[in-house]
Amino acid sequence: MIQHATLTESDIDLSEELRAAMAAGDAERLDAFFDRLSLSEALRELLELPSDDRRTVLTLISPDIAAGLIEEAPHEVGANLMEDLETDRAVEIMDELDSDVQADLIGDMESEEAEAILGQMDAEDAADVRRMSEYEDDTAGGLMMSEVFECADTMTVSDVIKVLAKDDDDVDRYRGQHPYIIDETGKLVGVVSLRGLLATKRTARLTTIMVEPMSVQADATLSDLEDIFDKYAFLGVPVVDADGGMLGVVSRDAVSQALLERAESENLKLQGVVGDELRTMPTWLRSRRRLAWLSANIVLNMIAASVISAYEETLVAVIAIAVFLPMVSDMSGCSGNQAVGVTMRELSLGLVRPKDAFKVWLKEISVGVINGIALGILIGIVAWVWKGSPALGLVIGAALALNTMLAVSIGGVVPLVLKRIGQDPAVASGPLLTTVTDMAGFFFVLSLATVMMPWLVLR
Repeated sequence: MIQHATLTESDIDLSEELRAAMAAGDAERLDAFFDRLSLSEALRELLELPSDDRRTVLTLISPDIAAGLIEEAPHEVGANLMEDLETDRAVEIMDELDSDVQADLIGDMESEEAEAILGQMDAEDAADVRRMSEYEDDTAGGLMMSEVFECADTMTVSDVIKVLAKDDDDVDRYRGQHPYIIDETGKLVGVVSLRGLLATKRTARLTTIMVEPMSVQADATLSDLEDIFDKYAFLGVPVVDADGGMLGVVSRDAVSQALLERAESENLKLQGVVGDELRTMPTWLRSRRRLAWLSANIVLNMIAASVISAYEETLVAVIAIAVFLPMVSDMSGCSGNQAVGVTMRELSLGLVRPKDAFKVWLKEISVGVINGIALGILIGIVAWVWKGSPALGLVIGAALALNTMLAVSIGGVVPLVLKRIGQDPAVASGPLLTTVTDMAGFFFVLSLATVMMPWLVLR
């Protein structure tokens, strides 16, 4: 209890200190405040402020600290923060960011604000950002950075070492890249290890110590990149166009972050949360996004409820069945969610495609038969012992077995079908699975109970 109180008081002190520095318009004090916090703590303090105060803080603090906060925030949140700033200030912060982050922010901004910022950026940098923002987020083009440690094929080892020795911000942005060797047409022809540079005579030409580089096209998928970095200990992989021209470099860190974001996004989508929702976002926006998913579920659940209504007489005659209805639908839903999870995983890894739906179904139904029978026997025994009716145990057990087989079939195949028709399987698979397993579970239980009515003698 004492520790909890201490933490709370510390949080209050931080907030008061931030507000005092902001009210005084003291930029140095604000910089010192954010400097001593971790990025996650600093972002939390910023997002706890009202939107006008956030704008004030981001305007007062140094551009590099502001850039760190923007980069730490989810893309959509970072884009919203940038949109709230004056264009001149947004450009100052944008200049402190790497090109891959710039492209992500521009891609998430409203077109008018994005164009205003690009219009005031350096023309070459703006052109790079425009080009990169056109690629899909989960491709090499969308993840690459345009800052590349390029060296002409006419350079010597001494020339490269001189570049490395410079106190240059551009060198810092290379993130440990090896020098990539480019010919006079801009085509990637080789790569040199940093260790090789130090172990070679200064007068040696780079072309005498370079090796053929591994590269990827801009449309390479995140799964392709994951495979490369799993297989090789590269810090980065060059991205080239169809003619071998150098476009940028995808870093290992960028791929790891993208994989984490994809996993988080898919998990949220399965729960009906779309986009980078944070509780500091406007209430009406969060409510609207959630309602779009929840409203559809009302219709789907009404369909499931209609099945119960059709068997009202059976329920009245054998009221004990009502106890097992949610058990059958819930347990089947769990089996179906397992199948959805596996299919989503294999989709993300590129191991299955929509055309593989039948093959996936065969594999899922084999698991569904085994698990369905096992679960059916277990719950059937429970129903028999609990209510003293072997007929009831048979009805509930058979219903769960059948519904489990159906659930894994839907869970395994529906994401592939949705992918084929251009819908997001992470968002739509959950509601469809829930509705069908509920509806089918109710149908199996109640229809089998109706058939078995003469033998359903309960004690």
